[in-house]
Amino acid sequence: MRNKTWNVEIVITENDHVTKAEARLRGQNAELIVGEGTAHRNRSDEDVPHIGDELAVARALSELTHRLVNEAATEIETHTGKPVTRLRA
Repeated sequence: MRNKTWNVEIVITENDHVTKAEARLRGQNAELIVGEGTAHRNRSDEDVPHIGDELAVARALSELTHRLVNEAATEIETHTGKPVTRLRA
């Protein structure tokens, strides 16, 4: 059995009513895959920063997931010579 470790680094920035998150994954070939997410707080909403963090991070991870699935689909197509039609995140 072989163990592998992939690390995701998440960077969160806040500016006024906007929270942005960037999820960075270093894959097995040291390639970097990045997902980004944003959360906007309405000026009339209570200021609870961790809610914006959670939304922005969730959106960044979701985008990262889709990018990783697309990368896998591309690699499958390259190795098999056939289009991938049923691969989902």
